[in-house]
Amino acid sequence: GQALLTSWEEAEGAFHALGGGGLILEGYVPFQRELSILGVRSRTGEVAFYPLVENRHQGGILRLSLAPAPGVSPTLQQKAEAYARKALEALGYVGVLALELFQVGEELLFNEMAPRVHNSGHWTIEGAETSQFENHLRALLGLPLGSTAPRGYSAMANLIGVEPDFAQVLALPGAHLHWYGKAVRPGRKVGHITLRRDTWEDLAQDLPHLLALAQAPEPV
Repeated sequence: GQALLTSWEEAEGAFHALGGGGLILEGYVPFQRELSILGVRSRTGEVAFYPLVENRHQGGILRLSLAPAPGVSPTLQQKAEAYARKALEALGYVGVLALELFQVGEELLFNEMAPRVHNSGHWTIEGAETSQFENHLRALLGLPLGSTAPRGYSAMANLIGVEPDFAQVLALPGAHLHWYGKAVRPGRKVGHITLRRDTWEDLAQDLPHLLALAQAPEPV
């Protein structure tokens, strides 16, 4: 687990709440937002990247991903791809790999690496020419990688401990429901909804509706 300290007076309580064992104390990074990039490398050495994704959290849990991330400059995308390429090639990695990054101005700070298909890439099922799952299999089989170009603009809302009204979700044009068949319990990811639009303006207009369908609070 983890705890956010706003003063040293909170340290002792957090220490005991986390079990009182060996802990790592890190400085707080005043970042603008979290971004993630998915890269994929084939057995043949072919490499491809998806556009940067903006991730919004609530209570430390990913609630919403926006793809492509709004307001990303070509320079920022290139920096993210360079970081991901270094990781893929240095590890001799085959398959999809995700890097979670903090944006600070036009710089990127590394946060976490996930050597697998990633929650922030679920939007690719409907929102990209080739999904992260298909490209993962193509990479493992040594087949040519598929296009990672986005199909318009997508938002992916996780279903956290709730079962939505399936009929209401499916009545929204452009919405796609993925239900994982898990038992519903608090804090558990049991599915996600992806909404796709042709323009960012149309997607932004429908975000409140998407979050309402996912029974999610406004993420930050």
